[in-house]
Amino acid sequence: MTIHHRAAVLGSPIAHSLSPVLHNAAYRALGLDDWEYGRFELDEAGLPDFLAGLAPGTWAGFSLTMPLKRAVIPLLDEVSETALAVDAVNTLVFEADGRRTGDNTDVLGLVAALRERGIERVPSAAVLGAGATASSALAALARLGAEQITVYLRSPERARQMKELGERLGVAVSPADWARGAEALAGPLTISTTPVGATDGFAAELTATPGALFDVLYHPWPTALAAACAERGATVLGGLDLLVHQAVLQCERFTRITPGPLAAMRAAGEAALARRD
Repeated sequence: MTIHHRAAVLGSPIAHSLSPVLHNAAYRALGLDDWEYGRFELDEAGLPDFLAGLAPGTWAGFSLTMPLKRAVIPLLDEVSETALAVDAVNTLVFEADGRRTGDNTDVLGLVAALRERGIERVPSAAVLGAGATASSALAALARLGAEQITVYLRSPERARQMKELGERLGVAVSPADWARGAEALAGPLTISTTPVGATDGFAAELTATPGALFDVLYHPWPTALAAACAERGATVLGGLDLLVHQAVLQCERFTRITPGPLAAMRAAGEAALARRD
């Protein structure tokens, strides 16, 4: 079989990325046997030369993970309003005329995952953490009609930046001390964007039925917080929900085929994670 169309995920570290599993499953489900999706270990310093050295017309696009989501922006010809708002590009598409365009499918992936679970509109919400994914969470919540978002964090500098992002998005952002993070779970929706183990202590502090929780981690799963919320009857979404929905959007941009095969990509992701356990 001759491969005529290629895409890949770029970043560092990249060895454990599920993106190749998801995208290659999508190509098979769509009957695109001449498509292939790989991975490249790449840091900010190597990105310009890597892109400059690509043969014209052979690449559909790239998924971008840390630390490249911001570093790629100066190398693009066009960037979507969504990506500019959160200062992060996770999807690079090569257009037919050779232009490099950038988008952020994390934001719309968050929205799509929540809507799949019946969460169409949230007047207020909370975010745990203040990194790049938290910025995407703010943008997603703005699209869902949130007017007030409380962000639980440790850094005064990040508190200022999150408030400024909220102003650009038209959302009132109230920083709160990280130590009070368990309070977030009492609200209608909490999006946790923190590393493994960061919210474990909050699980023990739950005393009432929490609202919905979207914990963006997917391995190991469930997190202590996700398990505690599920035990109390809350709606719980995990990182695989986000990963699959944003990957579907990337697949649609790369292949120009809509809709992307959500069920096939989710099944492939679940199977891959089961093999890791």
